[in-house]
Amino acid sequence: MAHPDDHLLAAELARSAGELLLKVRAELQQRDATQSEIKDQGDRRAHEFLMMELTSRRPTDSVLSEESSEADRLDPARLSAERVWVIDPLDGTREFGEGRSDWAVHVALVEGGVPTAGAVALPGLGIVFSTDNPPALPKAGTPLRVIVSRSRPPAEALEIAEALNADLVEMGSAGAKAMAILRGEADIYPHSGGQFEWDSCAPVAVATAAGLSCTRLDGSPLVYNRADPYLPDLLICRPVNTEQVLAVVN
Repeated sequence: MAHPDDHLLAAELARSAGELLLKVRAELQQRDATQSEIKDQGDRRAHEFLMMELTSRRPTDSVLSEESSEADRLDPARLSAERVWVIDPLDGTREFGEGRSDWAVHVALVEGGVPTAGAVALPGLGIVFSTDNPPALPKAGTPLRVIVSRSRPPAEALEIAEALNADLVEMGSAGAKAMAILRGEADIYPHSGGQFEWDSCAPVAVATAAGLSCTRLDGSPLVYNRADPYLPDLLICRPVNTEQVLAVVN
């Protein structure tokens, strides 16, 4: 069980990493850096900051980061650890490099395969969602809104939208999509194009704490801190919509 301080730490680190990323982007834009340079430096500096903080403040915990080396990802100590922080220092590098606001910072704690504390910062919007103080769920849209990627909406999402007479909403990063439900901008977030644990762990922690349903697309539980961090699919939505969405995709 996460300690109350873990919820606060997740929110603090996500917020601070987000502020750092805004500063890095502004500095690089002033120097006319390329989008690739902005993305790479943002990723690296946010990762270094989060690793430094977690190593200092939770020295006995393990960490799985998108920016971890292959050796670190395969470290057997992580799989046997009771507490593992799963982080994505910059979720939505494309959007970050383009100067958009739909990117995020993810910080989550996993215990026994379950996210028990977490935070998602949306620095471009000045918002941090966390398990420390999850928001009340806004009213559902009429019609319902299915949130999808800007460039490649999965077939399942299109099927869901058609079956439920729902509108499609396009957005960038995984964290921004999941938090769009908590912001009242969407109702259903299905993903079937494959992700990694760091893409969804913190969003799932926050969404679950806020009362949303978070599962695989077959209805099975999401399990984190596995040997292979690849997650093929997920579904985040209001519990009242879960059964009808699963019926469409299955």
